[in-house]
Amino acid sequence: MQGKGQGKGMIKPAKLADAIADHLETLIREGVLRPGEKLLPERDLALKLDVSRPSLRDALEKLEERGLLVSGRNGTHIAQFLAPIAAPLAALLQSDPDAPFHYLEFRTSIEAAAKLAAQRATDLDRQAIRALAQRMRDAHGKDDPSEEADVDAQLHLAFYEAAHNTVMLHIMGALSEMLRNDVFYNRDRLYTRPGVRDLLLEQHLAIVDAVLAGDAEAAHAAAEAHVMFTLHTLREIREDDTRLEASLRRIGRTDLIETAERA
Repeated sequence: MQGKGQGKGMIKPAKLADAIADHLETLIREGVLRPGEKLLPERDLALKLDVSRPSLRDALEKLEERGLLVSGRNGTHIAQFLAPIAAPLAALLQSDPDAPFHYLEFRTSIEAAAKLAAQRATDLDRQAIRALAQRMRDAHGKDDPSEEADVDAQLHLAFYEAAHNTVMLHIMGALSEMLRNDVFYNRDRLYTRPGVRDLLLEQHLAIVDAVLAGDAEAAHAAAEAHVMFTLHTLREIREDDTRLEASLRRIGRTDLIETAERA
């Protein structure tokens, strides 16, 4: 006869903690829980997951050991687990004048994300994409483009989520955070360039329409066209800046030479 607590259907606390840890790890891997986000307090999280607090505490400790959670005075957060790579990479890229173009060239190689999103998006994914598209339309009518630029980054992240490729999701999520911080280029300069803001809206909505329609080839083509347009526009901005700097140097040359008036 089995002893008390040894029933066939009974889950031991240690195994329950493993199950909780595995569940939370899956949520992190799939991007449901995102780096930097704060978990509910232990008591509330235990109630939400319908588990005991000791088992939950053990599970959280396991995830901390794996480097997926960070606990402190302000609670427990999803770890910025790509930060050891992303932070020094951001510092390197900020000092590279060609980083914007290298980034966008890289983007063209992975814009299959839109194609995968068109093929794999769930109803919930499509709902999120529709909501972001509407937010972008609403923000487009405002004088300040910063909100629209922020939704821009969120929309692309939604495409990566809808592609259901965890490698792509986490790598592009880290790069997206750099983009928000203007590591690659100044998004305000892009959005305030005459005529560009309207074209960017058209391009984003073209990707959205193709993804929602499940047209993989159209989604891929629209995403690629968008990235190439951004690349071309940033090159134009760089060339304009270079010409302006040359003009300013010519104006200032008189501070370096003796002119007829000074002779």
